[in-house]
Amino acid sequence: MQLGFFDLDNRYAQLSKLNDPLEELNRIIDWNLFADRLAETTTKPRKSEAGRKPFDRVMLFKMLV
Repeated sequence: MQLGFFDLDNRYAQLSKLNDPLEELNRIIDWNLFADRLAETTTKPRKSEAGRKPFDRVMLFKMLV
């Protein structure tokens, strides 16, 4: 089965129609309130800019919740 250009958009629309609880959480919670607190968790500075950039800490926190 080959996916089309709009399959992801259609899936998101279907999830919205079914009252996806993750959308509700995203609407209720201001995730940026946690950004400063999560930035404090970094104690080890990067040695260089080489390699993959670190993931956004707020996104990782949202995944945990």
